[in-house]
Amino acid sequence: MIRRHEEWTYDMDWLTRLPVIGPWVVRLMRTHGWHAYETLDETHWTRLAAAITFISFIALFPLITVAAAIGAALLSKDQLDKIENKIADQVPGISDQLDIGGLVANAGTIGLVAGAVLLFTGISWIGSMRECLRAVWGLDAVEGNPILLKGKDALILVGLGGVALASLAASWLGSTAVGWSADRLGISGEGAGGYLLQGAAVLVAVAADFLILLYVLTLLPGVEPRRRDLVVAALMGAVGFELLKLLLGGYMKGVAAKSMYGAFGVPVALLLWINFTAKLLLFCAAWTATESRRRSLSAQEFPGTPGTPGTQETPETGNGDDAPPTRPAASGG
Repeated sequence: MIRRHEEWTYDMDWLTRLPVIGPWVVRLMRTHGWHAYETLDETHWTRLAAAITFISFIALFPLITVAAAIGAALLSKDQLDKIENKIADQVPGISDQLDIGGLVANAGTIGLVAGAVLLFTGISWIGSMRECLRAVWGLDAVEGNPILLKGKDALILVGLGGVALASLAASWLGSTAVGWSADRLGISGEGAGGYLLQGAAVLVAVAADFLILLYVLTLLPGVEPRRRDLVVAALMGAVGFELLKLLLGGYMKGVAAKSMYGAFGVPVALLLWINFTAKLLLFCAAWTATESRRRSLSAQEFPGTPGTPGTQETPETGNGDDAPPTRPAASGG
């Protein structure tokens, strides 16, 4: 890791000597965001994003099917329409592929099958996500009893589902409160009033995403980042996620859903959406892990620094590199 860091710094060093942009490059390379990108580059983040994309794409459809089947069995037609709109907001373009009537007619069977598939893929998804996030932190995979680890992953999956449901409920309550307040105040849904309502709805959604990211960035990888870095990373991720939904939602409606792309338009667009979301999550994880990795890098470069990992407290406890060479055995005459 040290060699890769030195090569990266050397490659960028010539930019710092340019007459006009050099000082700006120096300032950029001192920012926390730049160090976070260096952390991502060291961990081969495109490979991690590809792994997250694959397992997330597999787990996405059972998750949506279970949610829709449960809603179809318990809710009214108007409430089902609201759920379909909420799914369309969270996963752009996917609602057109769902047969709500079929889910209503076969809610029990579909929910049972999709639930079993979701449990299997969800546990694998949690394990893959944890390993990818721990790789950003430079930590090894968690070792232990495989059965206990799977059980822990199942509990984390249930906890994540609970946090997601709580955040969606908060988002729904917030949107309802905004609409109720607008009606009471006589704010029109058109013109400036409409933009105000849309902005308020986006803020509520950002708050819900913020809560989910707090869970994902800490409990999922099993780390304790600095509070300030965690809050900033979760806020950036929440805002970025809403921007991705807006941008890719327009793409899904305007490009991917056209008949000329056939059956591949929506799945490919979904893969792009999941991949961009995975890269955003990895950047947020790198933002929280950068300070710890910089301290670890400093400890490797200067192992004698007190209070840092790798410090040699006593000469008797040095590693193999510090030990004096052994004297060769005398050969018999």
